[in-house]
Amino acid sequence: MRKALIIGIDHYNHISSLSGCVNDAHSIKSVLERHADGTVNFATPRLMVSSNPGDPVTRADLKSAARELFADDAEIALFYFAGHGYVEDTGGYLCGTECKSGDDGLSLAELMTLARESPARNKVIILDSCHGGIAGDRPGGGHVAEINEGMTVLTASTADQYAMEVDGGGAGVFTTLVVDALGGAAANLVGDVTPGSVYAHIDQSLGPWQQRPVFKTNVKTFVSLRKAHPPISLADLQALATHFPRADFQFQLDPAFEPERARGETNNQTVPPPDPAKTAVFAVLQRYVKVNLVRPVGTPHMWHAAMQNKSCELTVLGQHYRKLVAENLI
Repeated sequence: MRKALIIGIDHYNHISSLSGCVNDAHSIKSVLERHADGTVNFATPRLMVSSNPGDPVTRADLKSAARELFADDAEIALFYFAGHGYVEDTGGYLCGTECKSGDDGLSLAELMTLARESPARNKVIILDSCHGGIAGDRPGGGHVAEINEGMTVLTASTADQYAMEVDGGGAGVFTTLVVDALGGAAANLVGDVTPGSVYAHIDQSLGPWQQRPVFKTNVKTFVSLRKAHPPISLADLQALATHFPRADFQFQLDPAFEPERARGETNNQTVPPPDPAKTAVFAVLQRYVKVNLVRPVGTPHMWHAAMQNKSCELTVLGQHYRKLVAENLI
């Protein structure tokens, strides 16, 4: 069982309202509901949004929904919040629609307590709010983190930064990148998108002078948040150890592997014609090159490697995946 609580608050009664949080919440819900192949991922994630005075999401609503989220022994319990955040010397808060001063919101310490005490195997907290980076820090304890095993916190900014919107508003920079990552930009070669890969994608996409995401975790292995379309087929990936029986193996090529001929070489009797069996293998090797598993040796392109009777070899990434295949981990 995978549970997700997704909250987006644009309307505030007493403090400045926002414009993109509800849109962000809907975007997160949409990408999490199903894997890329259409199968169910997070079944019926709970969505709580406030865009006008008629649909408030109060502090009490936030706490009650969070308690319900973390009550079960789910495989994943994921909490997402987009809205106003507040920080002071006693800790951080998530602001409900009725908040006046900020410290009357849901205490991040309370949220972290609910997550720490949850029987869920993986607790993931994603905050697109100002000052969210304080989540998981002990109030008054400097930078001492209180994150139990199985917990991951990913926030849009540090404790002293504001969360930005994309140009023109309507969406947060952080959530836009999270959705992009979940959509496949952060997928590994088998299509898994993990909290760590989401963070890496966001971190690489933001400049050094922009808001900085914060990532805190205490896990033995990362759980997959979503299955995206893998950049290479599983059959091709599993054939890696067959084509390269050793990590340092160099696959010898010759012109018969290459189906294309340069102008003037079609009738060249010194160049052997394409061999269908070899060209089929060569197509797989080229797909490896596209995902940085294989590289030609001594030449920039695979075409030249084949036509010049050179070879190709595994990259460092290729050696890693070859080992996984050889050990039946893929």
